[in-house]
Amino acid sequence: MLDMFLLVIISAALVSAHTVLTYPGWRGDNLITNETFPYGMQWMYPCGGMKTTTNRTFWPVSGGAVAFQPGWFQGHATAQIFINLGFGTDGPNGGPPNMSNPMVPQFGIIGPSKNPYAGTICLPQVPLPVNASVKVGDNATIQVVELAVHGAALYSCVDITFVEDNDPRLGNVNETNCFNSSDIGFSDVYTITTKAATGNVTSSGTTASFIFLKKPSTLSWMNLTGWLPVIVCSLWIIL
Repeated sequence: MLDMFLLVIISAALVSAHTVLTYPGWRGDNLITNETFPYGMQWMYPCGGMKTTTNRTFWPVSGGAVAFQPGWFQGHATAQIFINLGFGTDGPNGGPPNMSNPMVPQFGIIGPSKNPYAGTICLPQVPLPVNASVKVGDNATIQVVELAVHGAALYSCVDITFVEDNDPRLGNVNETNCFNSSDIGFSDVYTITTKAATGNVTSSGTTASFIFLKKPSTLSWMNLTGWLPVIVCSLWIIL
């Protein structure tokens, strides 16, 4: 009886957590693999196979929170995250013409396992892209891209309409919907070119990619503290 009770509790938790973008919203459940999408929907650019929704989410005109759960697929013991913004509805399927406007610098995550895992990441104040100019009532799409260790990317989107920062229609952001799980770490990614590119394809040089790993620790809603830096350097030699 106790085993059955625990199974029900675990199943309920998995169902309630069956979300990729947890705030401010999600185009829809694209954790699907079928005959139409034999490799899964989420591999499809730009929004994981989901068309633009007419049920848009309100989002502050000066920027706001973005929360997501990165570990619902294998291969994300480490991953790189990109958060982009597309403007307007003049592109395919009534979405933006492109999603090439980064909102934050790319960053890495360090998961507890290469297998699927639970946990949430939240950035409480994601700004607009550099030099972006929007006004109340404009439509846009937030895109979260998760680049796995094998190089393939997962795409999820939420379609938004900009409103004033104090608009009462905005959802409350607090520790219940914007938090960082203690077993997911973060990393900063730097690339240093030690030899500039030239027109001669036979020239040799070295590109060093430095990933600064930060040990997972207890995270508060608004703070990321207690990280232990470790440096991993990978060298690519071009002959």
